[in-house]
Amino acid sequence: MSNNPIWSLPTPFTHNLCASAGALSFVGGAGDFDAAGTLRNPGDISRQITGTVENIDAALHQEHCSLADAVRVKAFYTPADNCDEISIVQALQDAFPNEPSPVISTLPVPLQPFKGQEIQVQVIAVRNWRTTGDFQVETQPLQVAGDNTSAPPVVTTALRAGEFIAVANRTAAHFNTRFDAALDGAGQSHIIMPSLQNSLAAVGASLQDSVKMEGYYFGTTRKDWAPLAQARASYFSEPGPPATVVPCHTLWPDETVTKIEVLAMRERRHSYNKYIPREDAWPDRVWDWPLSLPYRQAQRLRGMIWLGGQVPAEPFSNTGKRVLPGQLLSQTRFTMSYIDDLLRPFGRSPADLKLMVCYYTASAEEDVTPDLLQLLRDCCGGVLPPVTLVPVPHMQTADSTVEIWGVAQG
Repeated sequence: MSNNPIWSLPTPFTHNLCASAGALSFVGGAGDFDAAGTLRNPGDISRQITGTVENIDAALHQEHCSLADAVRVKAFYTPADNCDEISIVQALQDAFPNEPSPVISTLPVPLQPFKGQEIQVQVIAVRNWRTTGDFQVETQPLQVAGDNTSAPPVVTTALRAGEFIAVANRTAAHFNTRFDAALDGAGQSHIIMPSLQNSLAAVGASLQDSVKMEGYYFGTTRKDWAPLAQARASYFSEPGPPATVVPCHTLWPDETVTKIEVLAMRERRHSYNKYIPREDAWPDRVWDWPLSLPYRQAQRLRGMIWLGGQVPAEPFSNTGKRVLPGQLLSQTRFTMSYIDDLLRPFGRSPADLKLMVCYYTASAEEDVTPDLLQLLRDCCGGVLPPVTLVPVPHMQTADSTVEIWGVAQG
């Protein structure tokens, strides 16, 4: 590793690049930035991938990890005609050269948090998992319906490193050459969820072991969201995992309308696999969904607290209505108060977050990211945790502007 100065996000605010909770280390939304926070290769996604992965390596070394310790790599990339999703996955696999490859999840996004940025990459790592021999892996060719690639790359679809399990996100057309484009969002969800279950089963786990579910769908109303929510929920018993589901604005392949992924944990006791019990917190003030869903808002296990995606919903209710409608900074401050509420029963606060993921409304014409970062820093006690920022043209409804989740040291 070089002795070059550590990179920085383009912000004057103090922020951590990598942090650990339990057995996991987290790098937030890394990009191709130098020590001054300057983007080195604006507009060039290929060179940005190289620079971003170099920066991830430097960040991981702060927590005594390396690229070889990566278990899940998640890329938010700007799609382009000359750079499709398969080429993004291949480039990331080449940049993380160890076998087996980490799980690579991808999401095309129309906006990036900083000007000239084409990709940001988030990483979850487990120290030294390759040297212990305590891992399992499932691989599959990255085939999708309608793609005529003669030799699709083989990708890691599930990876278990000790107790932690990552599963690659997917649409109904991923690993499914018989995808029916006529299926609606609920129908596509009923293809994706069994596919995720099969990948988990390949490494000795099930959907009930999930500690986090993330989903994406097209929609601007609760009517758009509800049937997909019910379809996903039907695969979990209560208590389900903390969940985050936000609108997407483009997906690959065409005709797909939703994409889902899960992270899980399961222990080994002698020759058996066992469910890991979780502590749960859900203060009365924290909102509930307008549908009866099995998900929880905060769960603690193995020294980590996993949060569901928090939104500025009405407190003490399940109406689904938003407070402070359409006001990004006010809604963000209110949403962070829910995170404070959820962490307090565990004796923790937002200052204990080791990963923060923030989806927020923005536009190409107005740069709201600096003010948002300042507010998040203030809510976290003056120092930002590793943070992934995902600006989007709209959230679930016209009156909603933000959704935030994270992982805290427990």
